[in-house]
Amino acid sequence: MGNGVRGGPSQVKITDVAAAAGVAPMTVSRVINTPDRVSPETTARVRAAIEKLGYVPNLIAGGLSSRRSRMVAAIVPTIAHPMFAGLVQSFTDGMREAGYQVMLALSGYDNDGDEALVRTLLGRRPDAMLITGAAYTPQAWQLLMEAHIPIVEVWERTSRPIDMLIGFDHAELGASVADYFLAKGHDRFAAFTAADSRALARTRGFTDRAREKGGTVIVSTVTPAPSTIQAGRDALRNMLPRLTGRTAVFCSSDQLAFGAITEARIHGVPIPDTLAVCGFGNFELSAASEPPFTTVNVAGVTTGRTAAEMLLARLAGDRGPARDHVAVPYEVVERTTT
Repeated sequence: MGNGVRGGPSQVKITDVAAAAGVAPMTVSRVINTPDRVSPETTARVRAAIEKLGYVPNLIAGGLSSRRSRMVAAIVPTIAHPMFAGLVQSFTDGMREAGYQVMLALSGYDNDGDEALVRTLLGRRPDAMLITGAAYTPQAWQLLMEAHIPIVEVWERTSRPIDMLIGFDHAELGASVADYFLAKGHDRFAAFTAADSRALARTRGFTDRAREKGGTVIVSTVTPAPSTIQAGRDALRNMLPRLTGRTAVFCSSDQLAFGAITEARIHGVPIPDTLAVCGFGNFELSAASEPPFTTVNVAGVTTGRTAAEMLLARLAGDRGPARDHVAVPYEVVERTTT
Protein backbone atom coordinates (compact mmCIF):
# COMPACT_ATOMS: atom_id res chain seq x y z
CA MET A 1 0.00 0.00 0.00
CA GLY A 2 2.88 2.41 0.46
CA ASN A 3 6.56 2.95 1.14
CA GLY A 4 6.22 3.59 4.86
CA VAL A 5 6.76 7.34 4.59
CA ARG A 6 3.84 9.22 6.07
CA GLY A 7 3.12 12.63 4.60
CA GLY A 8 6.18 12.59 2.35
CA PRO A 9 7.79 15.96 1.45
CA SER A 10 5.11 17.91 3.33
CA GLN A 11 6.79 16.84 6.60
CA VAL A 12 10.10 18.44 5.63
CA LYS A 13 10.41 21.79 7.39
CA ILE A 14 12.24 24.93 6.42
CA THR A 15 14.63 24.30 9.32
CA ASP A 16 15.56 20.94 7.77
CA VAL A 17 16.46 22.67 4.50
CA ALA A 18 18.46 25.32 6.39
CA ALA A 19 20.44 22.65 8.24
CA ALA A 20 21.16 20.72 5.04
CA ALA A 21 22.34 23.86 3.27
CA GLY A 22 24.26 25.21 6.23
CA VAL A 23 22.32 28.48 6.36
CA ALA A 24 19.76 30.17 8.57
CA PRO A 25 16.03 29.50 8.00
CA MET A 26 15.63 33.19 7.05
CA THR A 27 18.07 32.65 4.18
CA VAL A 28 15.98 29.75 2.90
CA SER A 29 12.91 32.01 3.05
CA ARG A 30 14.74 34.68 1.08
CA VAL A 31 15.78 32.21 -1.61
CA ILE A 32 12.13 31.22 -2.01
CA ASN A 33 10.57 34.69 -1.83
CA THR A 34 13.26 37.23 -2.78
CA PRO A 35 16.10 35.36 -4.51
CA ASP A 36 17.57 38.61 -5.83
CA ARG A 37 18.66 39.36 -2.24
CA VAL A 38 20.78 36.20 -1.93
CA SER A 39 24.13 35.42 -3.54
CA PRO A 40 24.05 32.98 -6.49
CA GLU A 41 26.27 30.52 -4.59
CA THR A 42 24.02 30.43 -1.54
CA THR A 43 20.90 30.26 -3.73
CA ALA A 44 22.30 27.24 -5.57
CA ARG A 45 23.14 25.50 -2.27
CA VAL A 46 19.67 26.11 -0.81
CA ARG A 47 17.88 25.00 -3.97
CA ALA A 48 19.97 21.83 -4.06
CA ALA A 49 18.88 21.09 -0.50
CA ILE A 50 15.24 21.80 -1.37
CA GLU A 51 15.41 19.39 -4.28
CA LYS A 52 17.24 16.70 -2.30
CA LEU A 53 14.80 16.82 0.62
CA GLY A 54 11.70 17.31 -1.51
CA TYR A 55 10.70 20.42 0.43
CA VAL A 56 7.44 22.03 -0.74
CA PRO A 57 7.20 25.64 0.54
CA ASN A 58 3.80 26.90 1.62
CA LEU A 59 3.59 29.76 -0.87
CA ILE A 60 -0.02 30.51 0.02
CA ALA A 61 0.82 31.09 3.68
CA GLY A 62 3.89 33.07 2.69
CA GLY A 63 1.83 35.17 0.33
CA LEU A 64 -0.73 35.92 3.04
CA SER A 65 1.90 37.06 5.48
CA SER A 66 3.85 39.17 2.97
CA ARG A 67 0.88 40.15 0.80
CA ARG A 68 2.78 38.62 -2.13
CA SER A 69 1.62 35.56 -4.03
CA ARG A 70 4.86 35.30 -6.08
CA MET A 71 2.58 34.76 -9.07
CA VAL A 72 1.91 37.01 -12.06
CA ALA A 73 -0.78 36.64 -14.71
CA ALA A 74 -0.19 36.94 -18.45
CA ILE A 75 -2.99 37.33 -21.01
CA VAL A 76 -2.25 36.66 -24.69
CA PRO A 77 -4.63 35.91 -27.58
CA THR A 78 -3.01 32.58 -28.48
CA ILE A 79 0.22 30.61 -28.15
CA ALA A 80 -0.26 29.04 -31.59
CA HIS A 81 1.21 32.19 -33.12
CA PRO A 82 5.05 32.28 -32.97
CA MET A 83 5.03 35.97 -32.03
CA PHE A 84 3.05 35.40 -28.85
CA ALA A 85 4.79 32.11 -28.04
CA GLY A 86 8.16 33.88 -28.06
CA LEU A 87 6.82 36.75 -25.98
CA VAL A 88 5.39 34.37 -23.35
CA GLN A 89 8.59 32.33 -23.19
CA SER A 90 10.89 35.31 -22.66
CA PHE A 91 8.50 36.90 -20.16
CA THR A 92 8.20 33.65 -18.20
CA ASP A 93 11.97 33.18 -18.18
CA GLY A 94 12.49 36.70 -16.85
CA MET A 95 9.91 36.35 -14.09
CA ARG A 96 11.03 32.85 -13.07
CA GLU A 97 14.62 34.01 -12.64
CA ALA A 98 13.32 36.44 -10.00
CA GLY A 99 11.29 33.77 -8.21
CA TYR A 100 7.88 34.40 -9.78
CA GLN A 101 5.63 31.92 -11.54
CA VAL A 102 3.45 32.92 -14.50
CA MET A 103 -0.21 31.97 -14.82
CA LEU A 104 -1.10 32.06 -18.53
CA ALA A 105 -4.56 32.86 -19.89
CA LEU A 106 -5.64 32.89 -23.55
CA SER A 107 -8.11 35.62 -24.49
CA GLY A 108 -8.73 34.86 -28.17
CA TYR A 109 -9.23 37.69 -30.63
CA ASP A 110 -12.39 39.40 -29.42
CA ASN A 111 -13.55 41.07 -26.24
CA ASP A 112 -16.35 38.62 -25.45
CA GLY A 113 -15.83 37.41 -21.92
CA ASP A 114 -12.89 39.67 -21.10
CA GLU A 115 -14.58 40.93 -17.94
CA ALA A 116 -15.04 37.36 -16.66
CA LEU A 117 -11.45 36.49 -17.56
CA VAL A 118 -10.02 39.54 -15.79
CA ARG A 119 -12.22 39.00 -12.76
CA THR A 120 -11.14 35.35 -12.49
CA LEU A 121 -7.45 36.19 -12.78
CA LEU A 122 -7.63 39.00 -10.24
CA GLY A 123 -9.43 36.61 -7.91
CA ARG A 124 -6.20 34.56 -7.82
CA ARG A 125 -4.47 37.62 -6.32
CA PRO A 126 -1.59 38.00 -8.80
CA ASP A 127 1.19 40.39 -7.81
CA ALA A 128 1.24 41.86 -11.34
CA MET A 129 -0.17 41.33 -14.83
CA LEU A 130 0.94 41.37 -18.45
CA ILE A 131 -1.83 42.01 -20.98
CA THR A 132 -1.54 41.79 -24.75
CA GLY A 133 -3.37 44.66 -26.42
CA ALA A 134 -5.33 47.58 -25.05
CA ALA A 135 -8.90 46.95 -26.20
CA TYR A 136 -11.20 46.11 -23.30
CA THR A 137 -14.83 46.44 -22.41
CA PRO A 138 -15.42 49.32 -19.97
CA GLN A 139 -16.12 46.79 -17.21
CA ALA A 140 -12.81 44.97 -17.72
CA TRP A 141 -10.91 48.26 -17.90
CA GLN A 142 -12.47 49.39 -14.62
CA LEU A 143 -11.53 46.13 -12.90
CA LEU A 144 -7.92 46.51 -14.02
CA MET A 145 -7.77 50.15 -12.92
CA GLU A 146 -9.09 49.25 -9.48
CA ALA A 147 -6.76 46.27 -9.02
CA HIS A 148 -3.91 48.54 -7.83
CA ILE A 149 -1.20 46.12 -8.97
CA PRO A 150 1.57 46.70 -11.54
CA ILE A 151 0.20 46.09 -15.05
CA VAL A 152 2.09 46.23 -18.32
CA GLU A 153 0.20 46.35 -21.62
CA VAL A 154 2.17 45.11 -24.62
CA TRP A 155 1.94 45.02 -28.38
CA GLU A 156 0.14 48.27 -29.12
CA ARG A 157 -0.13 51.91 -28.12
CA THR A 158 -3.09 53.48 -26.40
CA SER A 159 -4.02 56.99 -25.32
CA ARG A 160 -5.12 55.77 -21.89
CA PRO A 161 -2.71 53.13 -20.59
CA ILE A 162 -3.68 51.50 -17.32
CA ASP A 163 -0.13 51.59 -16.00
CA MET A 164 2.94 50.69 -18.06
CA LEU A 165 3.04 50.27 -21.83
CA ILE A 166 5.30 48.57 -24.36
CA GLY A 167 4.10 48.87 -27.93
CA PHE A 168 3.93 50.45 -31.33
CA ASP A 169 1.33 51.99 -33.61
CA HIS A 170 0.07 49.26 -35.94
CA ALA A 171 -1.41 51.74 -38.42
CA GLU A 172 1.93 53.56 -38.64
CA LEU A 173 3.66 50.24 -39.28
CA GLY A 174 1.26 49.49 -42.16
CA ALA A 175 1.86 52.94 -43.61
CA SER A 176 5.62 52.36 -43.50
CA VAL A 177 5.18 49.17 -45.56
CA ALA A 178 3.20 51.16 -48.13
CA ASP A 179 6.00 53.74 -48.22
CA TYR A 180 8.48 50.92 -48.79
CA PHE A 181 6.50 49.62 -51.79
CA LEU A 182 5.88 53.13 -53.14
CA ALA A 183 9.62 53.81 -53.10
CA LYS A 184 10.02 50.78 -55.37
CA GLY A 185 7.61 52.26 -57.90
CA HIS A 186 4.47 50.27 -57.10
CA ASP A 187 1.06 51.82 -57.76
CA ARG A 188 -1.19 48.74 -57.45
CA PHE A 189 -1.68 47.22 -54.03
CA ALA A 190 -3.48 44.42 -52.19
CA ALA A 191 -3.80 43.38 -48.56
CA PHE A 192 -4.54 40.06 -46.88
CA THR A 193 -5.35 40.39 -43.19
CA ALA A 194 -6.65 38.38 -40.26
CA ALA A 195 -9.77 39.73 -38.56
CA ASP A 196 -8.19 40.88 -35.31
CA SER A 197 -7.99 44.52 -34.29
CA ARG A 198 -4.20 44.87 -34.54
CA ALA A 199 -3.94 43.17 -37.94
CA LEU A 200 -6.83 45.29 -39.23
CA ALA A 201 -5.08 48.44 -37.99
CA ARG A 202 -1.90 47.49 -39.88
CA THR A 203 -3.95 46.88 -43.03
CA ARG A 204 -5.84 50.14 -42.67
CA GLY A 205 -2.58 52.05 -42.32
CA PHE A 206 -1.23 50.30 -45.42
CA THR A 207 -4.23 50.87 -47.68
CA ASP A 208 -4.84 54.44 -46.49
CA ARG A 209 -1.24 55.44 -47.25
CA ALA A 210 -1.32 53.68 -50.63
CA ARG A 211 -4.47 55.57 -51.66
CA GLU A 212 -3.18 58.84 -50.21
CA LYS A 213 -0.15 58.60 -52.52
CA GLY A 214 -2.29 57.90 -55.59
CA GLY A 215 -2.14 54.13 -55.60
CA THR A 216 -4.96 51.70 -56.36
CA VAL A 217 -5.94 49.01 -53.86
CA ILE A 218 -7.37 46.18 -55.94
CA VAL A 219 -8.15 43.78 -53.05
CA SER A 220 -8.35 43.91 -49.26
CA THR A 221 -9.20 40.42 -48.03
CA VAL A 222 -10.11 39.71 -44.41
CA THR A 223 -9.67 36.15 -43.12
CA PRO A 224 -10.55 34.62 -39.71
CA ALA A 225 -8.12 35.08 -36.83
CA PRO A 226 -5.66 33.65 -36.12
CA SER A 227 -4.20 33.67 -39.61
CA THR A 228 -3.18 30.47 -41.38
CA ILE A 229 -1.15 29.41 -44.39
CA GLN A 230 -4.27 28.01 -46.06
CA ALA A 231 -6.03 31.37 -45.68
CA GLY A 232 -3.14 33.00 -47.54
CA ARG A 233 -3.41 30.46 -50.35
CA ASP A 234 -7.15 31.00 -50.63
CA ALA A 235 -6.80 34.79 -50.65
CA LEU A 236 -4.22 34.75 -53.44
CA ARG A 237 -6.23 32.27 -55.53
CA ASN A 238 -9.32 34.47 -55.25
CA MET A 239 -7.27 37.52 -56.26
CA LEU A 240 -5.82 35.94 -59.42
CA PRO A 241 -8.52 37.24 -61.81
CA ARG A 242 -7.68 40.80 -60.71
CA LEU A 243 -3.94 40.33 -60.94
CA THR A 244 -3.68 42.10 -64.30
CA GLY A 245 -0.57 44.13 -63.54
CA ARG A 246 2.39 44.45 -61.21
CA THR A 247 0.95 44.35 -57.67
CA ALA A 248 2.37 44.66 -54.16
CA VAL A 249 0.59 42.74 -51.41
CA PHE A 250 0.99 43.25 -47.67
CA CYS A 251 0.02 40.29 -45.47
CA SER A 252 -0.76 40.79 -41.80
CA SER A 253 1.29 37.73 -40.86
CA ASP A 254 4.08 35.60 -42.25
CA GLN A 255 1.67 32.65 -42.38
CA LEU A 256 -0.58 34.49 -44.83
CA ALA A 257 2.44 35.61 -46.85
CA PHE A 258 3.81 32.08 -47.10
CA GLY A 259 0.43 30.81 -48.25
CA ALA A 260 0.14 33.55 -50.87
CA ILE A 261 3.64 32.84 -52.22
CA THR A 262 2.95 29.10 -52.32
CA GLU A 263 -0.24 29.62 -54.33
CA ALA A 264 1.44 32.11 -56.65
CA ARG A 265 4.19 29.62 -57.47
CA ILE A 266 1.60 26.89 -58.18
CA HIS A 267 -0.08 29.20 -60.72
CA GLY A 268 3.19 30.37 -62.24
CA VAL A 269 2.90 33.99 -61.07
CA PRO A 270 6.35 35.63 -61.31
CA ILE A 271 7.69 36.88 -57.96
CA PRO A 272 8.54 39.72 -57.53
CA ASP A 273 8.06 40.91 -61.13
CA THR A 274 4.27 40.49 -61.14
CA LEU A 275 3.59 39.92 -57.45
CA ALA A 276 5.64 41.49 -54.66
CA VAL A 277 4.92 40.14 -51.17
CA CYS A 278 5.65 41.42 -47.66
CA GLY A 279 4.67 39.59 -44.49
CA PHE A 280 4.75 40.49 -40.81
CA GLY A 281 6.61 38.85 -37.94
CA ASN A 282 10.00 37.79 -39.36
CA PHE A 283 9.53 34.23 -38.18
CA GLU A 284 11.84 31.39 -39.22
CA LEU A 285 9.32 30.65 -41.96
CA SER A 286 10.10 33.89 -43.79
CA ALA A 287 13.82 33.21 -44.14
CA ALA A 288 13.45 29.45 -44.75
CA SER A 289 10.78 29.84 -47.45
CA GLU A 290 11.64 29.40 -51.12
CA PRO A 291 11.95 32.13 -52.08
CA PRO A 292 12.74 33.84 -48.77
CA PHE A 293 10.22 36.65 -48.41
CA THR A 294 10.30 40.24 -47.23
CA THR A 295 8.67 40.83 -43.86
CA VAL A 296 8.43 43.27 -40.97
CA ASN A 297 10.55 42.46 -37.95
CA VAL A 298 9.23 43.45 -34.52
CA ALA A 299 11.18 42.81 -31.34
CA GLY A 300 8.67 40.31 -29.90
CA VAL A 301 11.04 38.31 -27.70
CA THR A 302 12.67 41.49 -26.46
CA THR A 303 9.21 42.77 -25.52
CA GLY A 304 8.65 39.83 -23.18
CA ARG A 305 11.96 40.32 -21.42
CA THR A 306 11.42 44.08 -21.16
CA ALA A 307 7.94 43.54 -19.70
CA ALA A 308 9.40 41.29 -17.01
CA GLU A 309 12.06 43.87 -16.15
CA MET A 310 9.48 46.64 -15.87
CA LEU A 311 7.16 44.63 -13.64
CA LEU A 312 10.02 43.49 -11.40
CA ALA A 313 11.24 47.06 -11.02
CA ARG A 314 7.75 48.20 -10.05
CA LEU A 315 7.37 45.30 -7.60
CA ALA A 316 10.66 46.39 -6.03
CA GLY A 317 9.26 49.89 -5.52
CA ASP A 318 10.86 51.65 -8.51
CA ARG A 319 8.48 54.00 -10.30
CA GLY A 320 10.86 55.45 -12.86
CA PRO A 321 8.72 57.31 -15.43
CA ALA A 322 11.33 56.84 -18.12
CA ARG A 323 10.50 53.14 -18.11
CA ASP A 324 6.73 53.42 -17.96
CA HIS A 325 6.27 53.76 -21.73
CA VAL A 326 8.59 51.92 -24.11
CA ALA A 327 8.41 52.10 -27.91
CA VAL A 328 9.00 48.80 -29.69
CA PRO A 329 11.14 49.22 -32.83
CA TYR A 330 10.27 47.60 -36.15
CA GLU A 331 11.81 47.45 -39.60
CA VAL A 332 11.15 46.03 -43.05
CA VAL A 333 13.53 43.12 -43.67
CA GLU A 334 14.01 43.00 -47.44
CA ARG A 335 14.35 39.65 -49.17
CA THR A 336 13.77 38.31 -52.69
CA THR A 337 9.96 38.72 -52.90
CA THR A 338 10.13 42.51 -53.26
